Amino acid sequence: MAAAAPPQTFDIPKQYKAIIYDKPGTISTKIEMLDTPEPGAGEVLVRLTHSGVCHSDMGVMENTWRGLPYPTQAGQVGGHEGVGVVHKLGPGSEAGRVKVGDRVGIKWIAYACGACPACLEGRDGVCFNQKISGYYYPGTFQQYALAPANYVTPIPDALSSQDAAPMLCAGVTTYSALRKSGAQSGQWVVIAGAGGGLGHLATQIGSRGMALRIIGIDHGSKEDLVKSCGAEVFLDITKYDDKTIAEAVKNATGGLGASAVIVCTASNKAYAQALDFLRFGGCLVCVGMPEGDSQPIAKSFPAAMVAREYSIKGSAVGNQREALEVLDMAARGIVKTHLRTEKMEKLTEVFQEMSEGKMKGRVVLDLQ
Repeated sequence: MAAAAPPQTFDIPKQYKAIIYDKPGTISTKIEMLDTPEPGAGEVLVRLTHSGVCHSDMGVMENTWRGLPYPTQAGQVGGHEGVGVVHKLGPGSEAGRVKVGDRVGIKWIAYACGACPACLEGRDGVCFNQKISGYYYPGTFQQYALAPANYVTPIPDALSSQDAAPMLCAGVTTYSALRKSGAQSGQWVVIAGAGGGLGHLATQIGSRGMALRIIGIDHGSKEDLVKSCGAEVFLDITKYDDKTIAEAVKNATGGLGASAVIVCTASNKAYAQALDFLRFGGCLVCVGMPEGDSQPIAKSFPAAMVAREYSIKGSAVGNQREALEVLDMAARGIVKTHLRTEKMEKLTEVFQEMSEGKMKGRVVLDLQ
């Protein structure tokens, strides 16, 4: 009988590169050298090779999300779409589901306890004891990171690391939102912000993975991208006012309206328009979080909600099962992120581009 292969080992440096928010409240990042940590009980040390850049990262960096309990502190390592290779196991992790050399992902929810009422219902996104990657917990804009061995996400062999990274937030978040909407195959769904990082994945997942009929709404410069992702109808937000865009949605859906609207853009105006897009019994799913002072969703009048049996749901990322399912979709070629890669030194410029609304699809940082 052949001898068992010796366990894989890696040379681990004493220091590594990390990107920090050096001036929270502004668009500013800085590369620093940090000491490589030792994994504790139940942890793994991951050598990150790629990390997606999300609009949420910018909100955390700029301290523009009023809903967060505390302002971001200088020195915070951001990022929450990290992919890399396990380089070392902490005590007690040896018999777990991951081993040294495995490729894994670190998500927005870096840790969920698995035991609170929310976790027991599969609602990892609202875990009572959660730790958020890139907000008061080290994120994935760095070359090495610690992570709970039982909560990292295995990456399929058929999926490249750069393509896997956006699936860990944008992919699983929009897939979960589409599932929560209750829309059935063959029904119409509106994606607001369909050409953005989340929206272009929601369009693909909905049309190609769930047999939904998609109406994409975004700036006219993103029409080709949105249609290439599977949208049957594209509406250029710059060519309509609130009344005429609702009429356009109704016309496209045979006069009834859409069964669901997924708002992927961080825009109060998008939320204000959304209820007028719905058919009877339709569902508005809130994903994008507007920055600045919080505003209620306009037109969410109780009388209209009752008369047409509308519903409004929030969707805070997905659970472990949904993460595995959307990664499988990507591995099978059903979903493909429209992305470009950038080096760590370019992150501030990437955030500036994002702030100006010019970004199409997603940017993934190459951390190697």
